[in-house]
Amino acid sequence: MFRRIAGTALAAAALALIAGSAAAQSFPTKPVTLVVPWPAGGSTDVAMRALAEASQKHLGQQIVIDNKPGASGTLGPATMAASAKPDGYTVAQMPITVFRLPYMTKTAFDPTKDFTYIIHVTGYTFGVVVKADSPHKTFKDLTEFARKNPGKLTYGTPGAGTSLHITMEQIALKGGFTWTHVPFKGGAETTAAVLGGHVDAVADSTGWGPLVNAGQLRLLATWGANRTKNWPDVPTLRESGIDMVSNSPFGIAGPKGMDPKVVQALHDAFRKGMQEPAYIATLAKYDMENDYLDSAAYHKAAMATIESEKVIINRLGLAQK
Repeated sequence: MFRRIAGTALAAAALALIAGSAAAQSFPTKPVTLVVPWPAGGSTDVAMRALAEASQKHLGQQIVIDNKPGASGTLGPATMAASAKPDGYTVAQMPITVFRLPYMTKTAFDPTKDFTYIIHVTGYTFGVVVKADSPHKTFKDLTEFARKNPGKLTYGTPGAGTSLHITMEQIALKGGFTWTHVPFKGGAETTAAVLGGHVDAVADSTGWGPLVNAGQLRLLATWGANRTKNWPDVPTLRESGIDMVSNSPFGIAGPKGMDPKVVQALHDAFRKGMQEPAYIATLAKYDMENDYLDSAAYHKAAMATIESEKVIINRLGLAQK
């Protein structure tokens, strides 16, 4: 009797393995959902929509964007990790906040265990903007005001724990002053806040670009190693007296336990999409560039980032008690 039961169990397991393998071989047979954990219309959303459109013809199925903002860009990946099947039909953009937030607060996900890292794609150009009629003409003006008026200057970001928030606090720590952080859900909200005078400044990715070009916002500094292509007259942080570079690279991941063949199919489609001229042109619009890593290299980079973020969070005193 035991042998019969054991044999039946083994046969069932073998059939499941065969079925899973067959599903992987035929993947994809329906549209794939790409979760974008930011509101529609921001630089991440626009870039990911362009990548989806460029990649879907190589995948052979439509790639549908699902905006799921919240929790500083971690709600989307967290929801995917908790509820999506590891079949490749739900993947998510992975902001660096995913690697950082577990050190700052209790989370339902563990970035070392709960994701399958598929491909690394790009990074942001960050900058600080103020309203065009702001009295702060340069980034040094902004930091000098903050130094003379502790806590009075307010700045908005897309959320607590984002690279924008962390970098602004690192700047304050280096400069020996304080300013007040006001978190929002994404670029649309931060832009409205600074235009409406609800915050003095905004630190965000290049969703502010059109308003800077239109003369409604003033760009005080960008955070890359070099000046940007789109705003070459604007100094970097280093040129503004702050020896820092911040660009927050990101990629795409799925739930844990994905079949390697499915991962490869997604990787290959996104990799080809990254080389499409229309996608490259969209990145250029936001002063972003391709920053490709394959699945293994992305996983390795993610693990290293998780460790380095722990050090930064502890240094800033933002670790959960």
